[in-house]
Amino acid sequence: MPSEIRLKYDRSSDALYIRVKESRIVDSEEIAPGIIVDYDEHGEIVGIEILGFSKKKIDLHRLVTEGPEAMVLEA
Repeated sequence: MPSEIRLKYDRSSDALYIRVKESRIVDSEEIAPGIIVDYDEHGEIVGIEILGFSKKKIDLHRLVTEGPEAMVLEA
């Protein structure tokens, strides 16, 4: 059963964190300016952080359905 996706927005830092899996984070990669992807020990995505979220035009539905790679071309 897929895990529940959780969103957390920090207004003071204008950062959105999308948690897609409850695993321990072992690696992170900035895939585009202000978009950081966290990975577990199997290389699977645990979460995605978007810095400067209110200034970016990001389709959250596309991000969740297609993955963070879809955002690289737009960032």
